[in-house]
Amino acid sequence: MKSHIPSRRPLAMIATLAFAAAFAAPVLAAGEEVIMHKDPNCGCCGKWAEHMRAAGFSVKEIKNPNMSEVKRAAGVPQALGSCHTAKVGGYVIEGHVPAADVKRLLAEKPKVAGISAPGMPQGSPGMEGPFPADRYDVVSFTADGRTKVFASH
Repeated sequence: MKSHIPSRRPLAMIATLAFAAAFAAPVLAAGEEVIMHKDPNCGCCGKWAEHMRAAGFSVKEIKNPNMSEVKRAAGVPQALGSCHTAKVGGYVIEGHVPAADVKRLLAEKPKVAGISAPGMPQGSPGMEGPFPADRYDVVSFTADGRTKVFASH
């Protein structure tokens, strides 16, 4: 004789799928391809790409001797410039921005053009070395040039 008590299996399956979906977005964001333009003679850019790969991103490195044109076309404010310029998920990533900040950007999807670690802060991803790490800000910027601190390190 069949039981008329509803099975809990479908409910458990729905709960499991909902739980998985809640955590899938950050994982998928990390798997997005980063297209990075870098000066052919720069070594720290490759180290930043390695940092991003270690964080789960796929990185395509493009050697470009005309980085000022790349930055201008990407809309990077001159004051926020660094050595390499990348794009991921529709955003510009300028310089040695930590992967955690890129993941946060992709998860939160703020209305900005991108984020930058201006200059080349010592101790930032790709700029590790024997010197003490600098304190630095990652700054968001809009297409019309407005800026705001996105993260501090």
